[in-house]
Amino acid sequence: MHTVIALSHPDPHSLTHAVAHRIAEGIQAAGAGTVELADLATEGFDPRFRRDDLEAHHRRAPSPADVLAEQARLDRADALVLVFPVYWWAMPGLLKGWIDRVFANGWAYDDGGEAGVIKKLGHLDVHLVGLGGADERTWQRRGYREAMKTQIETGIFDYCGAPVVSSTLLLEVDTGNVAPLLEQALEIGRQLPRNARRAGALT
Repeated sequence: MHTVIALSHPDPHSLTHAVAHRIAEGIQAAGAGTVELADLATEGFDPRFRRDDLEAHHRRAPSPADVLAEQARLDRADALVLVFPVYWWAMPGLLKGWIDRVFANGWAYDDGGEAGVIKKLGHLDVHLVGLGGADERTWQRRGYREAMKTQIETGIFDYCGAPVVSSTLLLEVDTGNVAPLLEQALEIGRQLPRNARRAGALT
């Protein structure tokens, strides 16, 4: 089993990075194969959807080289874990731009016109780990959990056929007590191989 952990945060000393590394440690502790960190900020991925991306979307040109490299990275993976801080009740622009460009027509799905959409990522288990500053009461009162589920799980991954196996929110990350969050991240990694191909559930 090969897992790609894609994370988006500009500070390499951030809690987001620490959580991603702890998830990787958990996967390795479980003896669940290899792990690759895709640190989008450090790697300098360009999230801008440009003219050449549009040409590739319409099948008038091949995808740009950086997109092809990311697609090849995911082709080697059995599981994808996204680790990100929640900005304005969504994922950061860098991570969204990575999805906009990489999960392209012809690779993640085929827009077959009258034949409908052909989903092409059924081989890829997806795990979502968001870090939020608000408390659980706020998330429930405002309906943010369901909003993010619709936006990310249904709007992105279901469209491509990639099953969201688990979706976890680590909340109240600004309290200064990060030890429980890091322990939870470690457990996410340990449980990841056991959760493969199970129905996704927001926890």
